[in-house]
Amino acid sequence: MTAQSDKAAAFKALHAAPGTFVIPNPWDIGSAKMLAIAGFRALATTSAGMAWSLARADGGVTREQALTHARVIADATDLPVSGDLENGYGDAPADCAETVRGAAAAGLVGCSIEDATGRANEPIYPFDLAVARVQAAVAAARALPFPFTLTARAENFLRGRTDLDDTLRRLRAFAEAGADVLYAPLLSTREQITAAIQAVAPKPVNVLALGSLSVAELTDLGVKRVSIGGTFARVAYGAFLRGARELASSGTFGFVKEPVSSAEINGMFKS
Repeated sequence: MTAQSDKAAAFKALHAAPGTFVIPNPWDIGSAKMLAIAGFRALATTSAGMAWSLARADGGVTREQALTHARVIADATDLPVSGDLENGYGDAPADCAETVRGAAAAGLVGCSIEDATGRANEPIYPFDLAVARVQAAVAAARALPFPFTLTARAENFLRGRTDLDDTLRRLRAFAEAGADVLYAPLLSTREQITAAIQAVAPKPVNVLALGSLSVAELTDLGVKRVSIGGTFARVAYGAFLRGARELASSGTFGFVKEPVSSAEINGMFKS
């Protein structure tokens, strides 16, 4: 297996290289290995996909469960792996720092920390606390013996608060606090994405691909990194559920028309 420090250096280099790279999101060992075989250069865990694999709702896992899962994914491939570690599994800045240290111990070379509380009545942390949390995560990352890539997420749009001005303010503050990558999920228009890129330049921006803009179009806008969150997991579970519901309701097998062959899957996993 490639040393963690080498993975970390490779991941950092991807962010410094020209152009855009895609960082897809596996949810188990098999999907991680398939994505590596497909030719991607880095992977990121998905909090949603991981939770669903444990029969839990997104946001319903503990730090220990998330880091155990992260280690499984990191150990499954020689690619660099970053972790979707939600809000750091606690409100305090110290919680974020502890999560970063745990991420490194689990074999990750980066992770994201978001400013969402997980509480419906107050979905986003107050500005000053959100910044302090990123500062603590950055300090923990800088204390590690390898270059750990810290992504700071501004969650307004994902949590139903379509306030672009506040989102840009948070992204700028997170960049100034030392975050390596900035990310505001569900920014979708060219104008929104461009505004985010300009707000934190020259630091790299991650965009959640929604299918409305291609990777080439996102590259033209100046996006550095493209992720897909839980989309691959939803696609896989969607096909499974459609087949299960057809078989349960009608006893027919229309869902077997276009499966991947056993030979192809076996070929991927031969040691």
